[in-house]
Amino acid sequence: MADAALRLTALAQELLGEPLPVRIRAWDGSESGPPGAPVLVIRNRRALRRLLWKPGELGLARAWVAGELDIEGDLYAALDLTAGLLWERGGEAKDSVHPVRDPKLRAAAKGLLQLAGPWPPPPPPPEEVRRRSGTLHTKRRDKEAISHHYDVGNDFYELVLGPSMVYSCAYWEDGGNLEDAQRDKLDLVCRKLALKEGDRLLDVGCGWGSMAIHAAREYGARVTGVTLSVEQAAFARKRIAEEGLTDRIEIRVQDYRDVRDGPYDAISSIGMAEHVGSVRYREYADDLYALLKPGGRLLNHQIARRPEKDESAYHVDEFIDAYVFPDGELAPVGRTVATLEEAGFEARDVESLREHYALTLRRWVANLEKGWPRAVKMTSPGRARVWRLYMAASALSFEHNKIGVNQILAVRPAEGGGARMPLRARDWKADATGG
Repeated sequence: MADAALRLTALAQELLGEPLPVRIRAWDGSESGPPGAPVLVIRNRRALRRLLWKPGELGLARAWVAGELDIEGDLYAALDLTAGLLWERGGEAKDSVHPVRDPKLRAAAKGLLQLAGPWPPPPPPPEEVRRRSGTLHTKRRDKEAISHHYDVGNDFYELVLGPSMVYSCAYWEDGGNLEDAQRDKLDLVCRKLALKEGDRLLDVGCGWGSMAIHAAREYGARVTGVTLSVEQAAFARKRIAEEGLTDRIEIRVQDYRDVRDGPYDAISSIGMAEHVGSVRYREYADDLYALLKPGGRLLNHQIARRPEKDESAYHVDEFIDAYVFPDGELAPVGRTVATLEEAGFEARDVESLREHYALTLRRWVANLEKGWPRAVKMTSPGRARVWRLYMAASALSFEHNKIGVNQILAVRPAEGGGARMPLRARDWKADATGG
């Protein structure tokens, strides 16, 4: 008799203390759970062995990436329904199978072991970052982490991001499309930096060159872009040549810590600082301050997390660390502003774009789903599944205010403390030079 799904829903209720809000379809074809709910498809019982070995988020992620778990129905609804029960328990779970004292839980765990099949669990999917050695956020380790995420293939990113090739949140108006919203975001950054003809702009973490091209083409800036990704740099240089902007833009494969040709009139850092890490953030702020001329502006566009009551309890998301952004860290926006000011900057404006990122991520997920066969062919089924899960889950995190994203405009004060900012700058159109 095919009854794996029924047994699993009963065991899940015993272990979690409440019913699963989704329906389960097991590898034997059986189904159980609330009718009409999204369906959690367990294609292979290997998924259970992964969960027993790594309870919580990492075990679930491995099963998802390996294709042993899937969702039928609304992915966002399924993630929303299960977040509190499954995805957010990773920090509470132990690293391996452990004894349970409660007799009911022991019985449930024993039942799960019987369903899971032969021990031990399968190895992690090949898309998982292998354990990295060495000190966190050294130049070598950062380069390896960046390569894992960005050297996936430019064609894959173009499918997901669209022609703009901008991998950060867009700036939306009602009824707008992704390309217009990304152009508007780049223009917003340029206006906040008050770029003008001949200004030297350093674009830290320049990606595929979109910011550099916009600043040079629309504002006449002379741009130096730095990235640690060889694939990004090659793509950016090709685009720049096609635009006829090679005399205005230089793209380097270089760590920002090795840039020594300042001073620059302005610096943009869009979606890069999340890779810096808390142990290096003051160094990052100091380096950018030293590269900027007095009166110059920094636009730091960065994802932020909510503050913890006990900041020492903060831990990096297991799935993101293992499959998406190795060694990435998020900080509360207040801590980021404080660190920039400790380095000598004056923070002049902070703008939250949290809802804008949720909209952007949903568009990227739609692009990926629309081009799914091509995405799988360009990378691997596992890699495509990583991107679909992380972008959909991230969209929900922005919508529910679990994380945010902020543009911080900071100035290196000129002699005597002048900021060379207009008295009322929020429209970002005035080109004030006084101060």
